[in-house]
Amino acid sequence: MKTLFAFIRRNVKLFFKDKGMFFTSLITPLILLVLYATFLSNVYKDSFASALPDGFTIPDTLLNGAVASQMISALLAVCCVTIAFCANLLMIGDKASGSIRDFTVSPVRKSVMALGYYVSSAVTTLTVTFTALVLCFIYLAFQGWYLTFADVLLVVLDVLLLTLFGTALSSCINFFLFTNGQASAVGTIVSAGYGFLCGAYMPISSFPESLQNVLKYLPGTYGTSLLRNHMMQGVFAEMESIGFPAEVMVGIKDGIDCNLYFGETAVSMTMMGVIMAGSILLFTGIFVAFNMFIKQKGK
Repeated sequence: MKTLFAFIRRNVKLFFKDKGMFFTSLITPLILLVLYATFLSNVYKDSFASALPDGFTIPDTLLNGAVASQMISALLAVCCVTIAFCANLLMIGDKASGSIRDFTVSPVRKSVMALGYYVSSAVTTLTVTFTALVLCFIYLAFQGWYLTFADVLLVVLDVLLLTLFGTALSSCINFFLFTNGQASAVGTIVSAGYGFLCGAYMPISSFPESLQNVLKYLPGTYGTSLLRNHMMQGVFAEMESIGFPAEVMVGIKDGIDCNLYFGETAVSMTMMGVIMAGSILLFTGIFVAFNMFIKQKGK
């Protein structure tokens, strides 16, 4: 255990020692939050208001809270995964510098080294994602706060699950990369495409049915839906309290992917959490297996 903790401390210190890497990771959610609030807020409002049946009106504060909650859930769902790819650059840097050879010929077990990379990447990514979460909560407080204390705790848990999932996924992919150029290329692809694949940028309910069926096999889809459900729980409760009928609420939740259906069966939030936890264990196990059975090469 001492070796594992020492390896984790070494990786975390190196990450925060590189101020450029840390602030680059942190500025990503900040830029997205500014872009969402500046350019997409009105688009979301118009889309949300137009989806209501004729004759239904919604108070401006509630509409602002609903839109902000939807935007924040999309932002965090993407950042928890994309930031993990930035935090995982240290593993690639060790290969590029040749340090990985020193570790592999040392008495340190490969499984310990794999867990050290995973845990340290998770710690650094969580530092950034939780900082982004605090900033998002501040923005939400100005737009329309409807979250209860229990909702806040569930959102924090969702961010934790999504960050651990992003760390495990990026660890498996980055294992096969050996240069910073390769890492940058993969990071760009993930940043551009993941938001669409997980339903963050556009609800998957708006995609063709054949594509929806494919995306429902991806764990990120359920992580996004889980976070959106908990982030908008207070908004939905307020809508019901002012008289929104049950069928209207179902239509709203279906339209923004709060309700997901696998075939004809609705996927419960408990099952979404189980899928995310299982995916974390699966990808973490794969990453440890890669380290144990595949020889890594450095320069």
